[in-house]
Amino acid sequence: MLKRSFLIAGLVFTTLTACKSVPQTTVNTNEKVLNNIEVNGKLYAAVFQQNAAEYQALCAQAFNIATLQLDQILEEQHSKPLAIVTDIDETFLDNSPYAVQMAREGKSYSQDSWTEWTSKGEALPALGSLDFFNYAKSKGVEIFYITNRNENDKAGTLKNLEKYNYPFADNDHVIVRTSESSKETRRQKVLETHEIVMLLGDNLSDFSTLWDKKTQEERLENVKNNKELFGKKFIVLPNTGYGDWEAALFQYKKNLTKEEKDKAYNSSVKGF
Repeated sequence: MLKRSFLIAGLVFTTLTACKSVPQTTVNTNEKVLNNIEVNGKLYAAVFQQNAAEYQALCAQAFNIATLQLDQILEEQHSKPLAIVTDIDETFLDNSPYAVQMAREGKSYSQDSWTEWTSKGEALPALGSLDFFNYAKSKGVEIFYITNRNENDKAGTLKNLEKYNYPFADNDHVIVRTSESSKETRRQKVLETHEIVMLLGDNLSDFSTLWDKKTQEERLENVKNNKELFGKKFIVLPNTGYGDWEAALFQYKKNLTKEEKDKAYNSSVKGF
């Protein structure tokens, strides 16, 4: 009888233990997980741009180098008036608030929302940019702002430049995009009357057609083949939020789904 009692108690303990065990979770490996890297990545880039002293240091470094190079250029002989061609967005105006707002709304770039932002004229100057452009003006060098903002953005752009007293903030020197995104035609127009001695940008296509709609491999190869121009004629500003580097990743396809973009981002990087 005692033996039977022990047996029953053992069975009860085993049953209770089994009831308390944690059920196993079945993971569906075929389920697609949307990371939405495009939106979240741009928000993280804006966190860096708005908070990192290192970002400000990189901007200051770029404009310090540009000033040193300009001094050397001015010692040379030139047959035409001198010009500096510069991009605007993320070259010397910080548009990270736009990226933040879009991310908070779970959206990415659209022309309407972009024009709403540019019309405010509230983008902040990059550290060192205003000093550099005004220094160039004091040396008789004209500044041409060749931007892929369009005609609808122009009034807000001029307001933004005037707000911070950027030189040559007028219709003749702020040259917006019309029919094509490539800046080559606009650069050639400046070359009709001026010698372009320096170009500033956050995107390689701000400098030359060598980087207009090229593959990732071509872009890198053309950087390597022209490395002596960077820090001299070409001054690059940091932009981790967007650019042709991203478009090249998508093979310049504009209608990819969020899932397709996630796949492109993930497949482009290596872990360990």
